[in-house]
Amino acid sequence: VSGIGAERVGVRISPAIDHNDAMDSDPLGLGLAVIERLNNLQKELGRKLTYLHVTQPRYTAYGKTEYDKKEEEEEAHLMRNLRKAYEGTFMCSGGFTRKLGMEAVAQGDADLVSFGRLFISNPDLVLRFKLNAPLNKYNRKTFYTQDPVIGYTDYPFLKGNGTIELNARL
Repeated sequence: VSGIGAERVGVRISPAIDHNDAMDSDPLGLGLAVIERLNNLQKELGRKLTYLHVTQPRYTAYGKTEYDKKEEEEEAHLMRNLRKAYEGTFMCSGGFTRKLGMEAVAQGDADLVSFGRLFISNPDLVLRFKLNAPLNKYNRKTFYTQDPVIGYTDYPFLKGNGTIELNARL
């Protein structure tokens, strides 16, 4: 922070992550402890960090797409409490769709929503969201591999009007 300024620093935390056996027995407590330190740092600096980016538990659900009511409530409880505690711009990511992302921002659960996997598989994601167009399905097996073609550059752009509109902007 001292080298580049708080306004150029964003922090990402994943208190509910269960990846590679890295998990905490109290994700909410862990998240709140980190947020308390970040809030104190911002007060000491007299400036806000650019953002706090929190990944939702569904980020690590290993392809699971359906959640029961209890899981959804636990996730909402965790994220809302972290959002409420943080004194700054709050970004979240995880299993968001266009609709869920818009709802999260509209309800005040987030200031920003990021779409990593959807962005990888949809090179024109912003346009697809704008047009409410169908999305390419991602192939998780091709994420973060050494192949320079498969997985990053081979996902198709929209055809028809979407392509014309996209090319007109480039």
